[in-house]
Amino acid sequence: MYDQSKLSELLQFARIQAGSTIIDVYPGDGDWTRLFSDIVGPEGRVFSFVPAEVAHFKNDPVGRMQMLAKEPGRENVEAVSADIGAMATVTSPADVVWLHLFYHDLHTPLAQASGATAADFNRGVYDRLKPGGAYVIVDHAAAAGTGMSDTQSLHRIDPASVRDEVEAAGFVLDAQSAILANQNDMHTIKVFDPAIKGETDRFVYRFVKP
Repeated sequence: MYDQSKLSELLQFARIQAGSTIIDVYPGDGDWTRLFSDIVGPEGRVFSFVPAEVAHFKNDPVGRMQMLAKEPGRENVEAVSADIGAMATVTSPADVVWLHLFYHDLHTPLAQASGATAADFNRGVYDRLKPGGAYVIVDHAAAAGTGMSDTQSLHRIDPASVRDEVEAAGFVLDAQSAILANQNDMHTIKVFDPAIKGETDRFVYRFVKP
């Protein structure tokens, strides 16, 4: 997670508000799911979506989200899981689909194990969002012009390639933010390297469904 000022700006950027329905894709430890749950309140809903392609991980991501949904005050959270390309089948029409440091994984063998592609996933997001809904993507930036070549080796992706793919699904880029940018990141080392971990140059996009 980020410091409070960055968190507040990101949440405002993503248009997370009371009564919203949010899909939190690959929720990890559930920090974002909890935060969204607090904001949307009893009239809102949060789908904590664990792709089936990662459900076998030793930390039991599905079970962890199911336990989170049972926490006091989390009646608005639902833990769901399906193949990445089938996200729309286990969620309801949403105001916001949130991907935090996950989009690059759509271009890795693990995420593609079921045969789904990033294009399939983006079309699913488009179908699941309400008109005017926001598709918010935060990810580790790769060097300009590298496309998807660093998604597996460095866990980075060229922001321009992400924009091209998402717009091809029918979305319109509505806004971008430099709040998580780091000009000192040379984009040449893996995001888990201690020299850059937690401080990577990150792009923030908000696309909307017309």
